[in-house]
Formats: sequence, structure tokens, C-alpha cells
Amino acid sequence: MPGPIQSLERAAAILRLLAGGERRLGLSDVAAALGLAKGTAHGILRTLQQEGFVEQDPDSGKYQLGAELLRLGQSYLDVHELRARALVWADDLARASNETVYLGVLHQHGVLIVHHVFRPDDTRQVLEVGSMQPLHSTALGKVLLAHDPVARAELDEQEREAFTSRTLTDLLDIDEEAALTRERGWAASVEETWPGVASVAALIKDRRRNPVGAVAVNGPVERLCEAGTVRPELVVQVREAARSISRDLGAPRF
Repeated sequence: MPGPIQSLERAAAILRLLAGGERRLGLSDVAAALGLAKGTAHGILRTLQQEGFVEQDPDSGKYQLGAELLRLGQSYLDVHELRARALVWADDLARASNETVYLGVLHQHGVLIVHHVFRPDDTRQVLEVGSMQPLHSTALGKVLLAHDPVARAELDEQEREAFTSRTLTDLLDIDEEAALTRERGWAASVEETWPGVASVAALIKDRRRNPVGAVAVNGPVERLCEAGTVRPELVVQVREAARSISRDLGAPRF
């Protein structure tokens, strides 16, 4: 088993040093505290600064933690809080719909599943937490595309695979469906990613009305749909679950 990478260990030590004690430290302070040569400490600090993890005061030349660490930390806290707030409502939605429930967030050009409630029956099921779903062909992804400009920008940068004959890959068609999603407040995917599978999803907002994720019911077309469209009662259940999670996150009523 390979051992730890020394440069990464030293970078982590510098970040921990800057996180405690004095708010700002000079190069000599950092090098002396960690027993590093000044050239080594300066190289690591410069790299951390380029990545936004460290900032240097232009007047004193001293270093402090950078804004990128705050952004990453806030991202972790947001996802952790989202999942914690959604647990009860996702369980309730699974029981009401008698189907699988997913909670997803935007991550690396796709939708990351951060919570998965099994369909409440005795069939064998596989936990999907940590898996990725495409943006353009799933109900979770369509909701995020409709409300999150970052998601829409990321779609421009990737190839849109046609998983089935129903998959929309043209950006004009995708944008048209996104407008419909915003208008009606929910998105559906019927055999657009997996044959025989349908899903319906709604947006989750935080206290600042920002889109932070989506919740979806997922299951076989024959159970979720009537005449090729998602059953209205499932739409109501999913939207109410999304509103309840959003309210728990501090969002105003919508």
C-alpha cells in the first residue's frame, strides 16, 4: 500500500497552522513552526495561493486562509444539512408513493445522489448513494437545469448522450422543456435514461431561495404513469415533499 505524499502532508499542515493561532503568519513563521526550509514553505504557499486556499496580504506579505476553503466547507455543510433535513420527508414520500426516492445535488456535470430511500417492499434493491445521474435525461437533472444557471452552463461543456430514443440531446429542445419545468414546478423523465423506468422530481430551495437540490420518485413506467404521463397524485406528493424540505431549510413558502 503506497504511503502518504509528503508535499500534500506539508500543505495540510500549513492549512491547519493558518487555521489556528494568529490570523496571519509570515513565511518565516510558517517555515519555523513546521520545520521547513523557507524555499519549500514558499513553494507550497504559492501553490495554495494559486488555488485560492491561501491569501497573501499585499501590505504585510503575511498569509491567511483563502475564500476557496470557505466555499468548499460551505458546500459540504449545505449537502450535509440538506440530507439531514430531508430524511423524514423522503421516508414519508417513499411510503406515500410506494416507490424509490432519490435526493440529488449538482456535482461535476451531473447529479450526485446524496440520499436514497428504498421502495418499501421486500424486493432486493441496491443502494445508489454516491452514484451519478445525467443532467439532460433524468427528472432530477431536468429540475436543476431549469433553475440553476451553473447546471445549464455545464451542459454546454459536455456531450449529451442519447440513452434511448426518447432522450433529448438538442439544446433548443432541452431549453424548451426547462421553460416548461419552471412554469409547472416539476419535471418528469419517462424512459429517457433507462427503458421501462420513469421519474418525477421537484426543486429544493434554501433560505436564500437558491436551488440546492431536487427530490424525485423513481419506478417502473407501468406504476408511475397513465397513458404515457406521470400520475397526477405522484406529482403532488413530490412537490409537497420538496416544499417541506425547503421550508425546513428556511425557504419561504412557494
